Amino acid sequence: MPLLADISTVFVGREPELRLLRDHAARCHGEASGMVLVGGDAGVGKSRLVGEFVSALPPGTVFTGGCLQLGVDGLSYAPFTAVLRQLLRERGRAAFEAAAPGGLGEFARLLPELGDVPVQRPENRGILFEQVLRLLDRAAEGGGVTVVLEDLHWSDHATRDLLVFLVRNLDLPGVQIIATYRSDDLHRSHPLRRLLPELQRAPGVEPLRLGPLSRAEVGAQAAAIRGSALTPHETDELYRRTEGVPLFVEALASAAVDRSGEGPEVPDQFRDLLLEPLHRLDATALSVLRVASVGAVSGLVEHEMLHHAAGLPERELEAALHTLVDSNVLRADRTGYRFRHALLRDAVHEEILPGPHARLHMRFAQLIDEYPDSVPSDRRAAEQAHHYNAAQELPSALQASWWAAVRAGDTLAYGEELAMLERVLALWDRVPDARERVQGRSWAEVVGLAAGAAVEAGRHRRAVELADEALASLPEDGDGDATRAVRAQLLRRRGMARSQEARGGGIADLTRALELHPPHMPGYALLLSILARETALHRIDREEGPDRVRLRELERAGWTSRGLAEKALALADPSRSCDMSAAADARITLGGLHMQAGDLERGRPLIEAGIRHGAATSDPSLEARGAGNLAHFLRELGHHTEGLAVLEESLARHEAMGWASVHKTFNHQNRAEIHFELGNLAEARRIVEPILRTSSANTHHTYIDAVLARAAAAQGDLAAARRAASAAERERALTGSRMNIVQLAVLAQLETDLVEGSVGAALSLSESALDRMALEAAHGYTWPLADVMSEAVRRATAPGPGSVAGRPAETVALARRVGALVAGVVSSMPSHGTAQEAYRESVRARLGEADGAGPGEVLERWSTAVAAWEATPMRLHLAAARLRAAGAAVAAGDRPRAACLVRGAHGAAEACGAVPLANASADLARRMGVALGDGGAPPAAPSGLTARESEVARLLAAGGTNAQIAGELFISAKTASVHVSNILAKLGVPNRTAAGARLRELGLG
Repeated sequence: MPLLADISTVFVGREPELRLLRDHAARCHGEASGMVLVGGDAGVGKSRLVGEFVSALPPGTVFTGGCLQLGVDGLSYAPFTAVLRQLLRERGRAAFEAAAPGGLGEFARLLPELGDVPVQRPENRGILFEQVLRLLDRAAEGGGVTVVLEDLHWSDHATRDLLVFLVRNLDLPGVQIIATYRSDDLHRSHPLRRLLPELQRAPGVEPLRLGPLSRAEVGAQAAAIRGSALTPHETDELYRRTEGVPLFVEALASAAVDRSGEGPEVPDQFRDLLLEPLHRLDATALSVLRVASVGAVSGLVEHEMLHHAAGLPERELEAALHTLVDSNVLRADRTGYRFRHALLRDAVHEEILPGPHARLHMRFAQLIDEYPDSVPSDRRAAEQAHHYNAAQELPSALQASWWAAVRAGDTLAYGEELAMLERVLALWDRVPDARERVQGRSWAEVVGLAAGAAVEAGRHRRAVELADEALASLPEDGDGDATRAVRAQLLRRRGMARSQEARGGGIADLTRALELHPPHMPGYALLLSILARETALHRIDREEGPDRVRLRELERAGWTSRGLAEKALALADPSRSCDMSAAADARITLGGLHMQAGDLERGRPLIEAGIRHGAATSDPSLEARGAGNLAHFLRELGHHTEGLAVLEESLARHEAMGWASVHKTFNHQNRAEIHFELGNLAEARRIVEPILRTSSANTHHTYIDAVLARAAAAQGDLAAARRAASAAERERALTGSRMNIVQLAVLAQLETDLVEGSVGAALSLSESALDRMALEAAHGYTWPLADVMSEAVRRATAPGPGSVAGRPAETVALARRVGALVAGVVSSMPSHGTAQEAYRESVRARLGEADGAGPGEVLERWSTAVAAWEATPMRLHLAAARLRAAGAAVAAGDRPRAACLVRGAHGAAEACGAVPLANASADLARRMGVALGDGGAPPAAPSGLTARESEVARLLAAGGTNAQIAGELFISAKTASVHVSNILAKLGVPNRTAAGARLRELGLG
């Protein structure tokens, strides 16, 4: 193998290890020489780590040598010979002559090209070692060197002696030695095993144990190798098979996962690598090892099972096991044995001939029935399914796979449930009595269960494929309730899968399922509760698509979201647990609909009842949904603190139970959103940022991205806001099928647009959203949307400081159109609770400014808005309203009132960390000549701008040309140009665009 060979095009993980090597190099080169001993199993990435580290070092400072496997047969000094030869090539003969002023003879022992070898004397070895030491010391002068010695487990005695000498005698700074070794090769009598403790006791020697990659890192490495991301199932399987060893990840990353569960074969070169040490074992030990490879399908083979399967007398078995453990092939683990590495087990297993292979698997399958306590109950069904399948005993394999699927479903392991059900389906046509072996279910019913498992596993496309296949096999209007119920079940599951996709279609499937499902049969209440929930969330467009047409038909028949939920409650059979869960889910939906309509007294108890049912039945997902919905609607109604308490209590309970993952992104988004509206911007980001780093991208990331973008924009961190509200997200913002997701995505884009001064972009997106969606139908998020849309309209049309006469006519026309659309939407919307009433007043004030209302009227409107926000806990929104009211008071000539308002706005903005709002408040105070604190002076202009430059800067930030600025300020265009040049110089920016962005950050936009 080439030294420091790359095994992947992308280096993954290992940041702590790289940091250790870097820090160690700094100490070695600047303080005292030393060594790092990098240990780890074969293929774990030792060479790759070291290669990544040394690639960043200056050229000519890294010298590398590797021990050879032949070293034990007498090839001495191999790594040092390579290092010396590289030094000779790069530093020349003179370096050796300086290190060996008495002659190069000893060096010639290792490098014959240096000359003749002197007569051998007892002291020659010491001389050679000393000369190597001097050579390295001199080579390190002027910056230091790093010497890499690879595969120390193959080192010969002489190499080890020289290494020990250098470690003990490199007392000058400048030399870093990095030695790698395979820890899994160090059997009890290995010489390096005895040497390592001695080396590690030496000053300046640090051990670095390299472990396997994490699951996420395996996925990243495999994605880099394959050129595309792995599915979660593929990542799980690859991680299980490779146990995070990068060398094996590389070998197996592109292999397809075999549904039989055997997985891809171990490539030949790695099989040879793994099997080579086993050639020394005796026949009995090898036989036991092969038996163990069949039994260790879950990693561990119990001693009792191994004893019965091997068929050996106890004494012979124990002797063989001692041999295997002493040889570091098996590792004792309480009541059983594990292979040193999963791929070692696979390699041994693949060497078994077909006949013994089938017999051994059959034997283990039978032993699970004979000795059930020898296999943990959670593994029993899956292991038996595996053994029967491997033995090609198909009827038993199908039946065992069915029970494994049942077990997986019981434990909420949906990916495993899907895999087992698909194995059942694959075997179905080859087993005559298949239906009797799956508790009397038909093929279509099993497909329906598989589709349901796929939905729960997040594999929505696969769920649609499975449902399509089964539906095609059933008559459109089959005779009998049972057939109609099966078809309805398949439609329901396909509808749930489609509801998670942007293209939609889920409502049509769900409504068709409702038409087919016999009301008296199990599952009808569940279907009603699902349809109630989905219709409540479904996006409503002005141009009706197929889903919306179906919803209209339902509504005309009396099946509104509320009616569906009430029907689910009325028809739920108390004797059916699934019906009671469906009823609890319907209560949460119905309670949310009541709260959305402002009826807290009716809505809250319903949701709380649903939460209690979830707790009583150990249904954490139902609990979490209830808590999230309750907190969401409490926030919308202005009860932020209560909503936060609900979430925190639910999270704490589930953390204690180990169920916190059920909250996923939605409830963390709810927490962060409440903190955002309370003005706790840093806390909102603290909640969401780790989730984005640790969870896989999915549809629900929109919730998190939206809060992050809004909080970052409010803080003035436009880089983070734009990362969250990216151009790609902007393209997708209006494509979602769920109303709340679309609203949040648009809201994040608009707020980021306004902070960066992109008023035109905000207006354009606002127009698209207003034209396409019936926003008034879902007023919860439409109120903040209307607020930010009306602010975009105000900025584009209202006169005042920072405005520019002669804006493009199309921009003004667009603003007028958006303003009219916003006014139409809000006129038809109710405002429930203090927060929504405050939004209404803010929208009214902004649109009043945009329409050119007089100073007195504008002040009156903003005063009403301020009073409305004061009734809420939303201090950041209150601060923004106070700032607008202060501006209106200045225009109306009420400067004392303006001073009080601007001070309140600035104080709150600073407390919240809302930099743009604080800067804008400071700018208004500066223009008013008002101090923000008691007895102080007005704020100074930022960046040393003069009063006139500040006036020019406001117009520049608004996008004004020199001519427009000159016209506004009654100066010449040349004078305006001079002022703009001075502003650019003071800001330290290269152009007007950058100046505009910086000025907006400073509150002059």
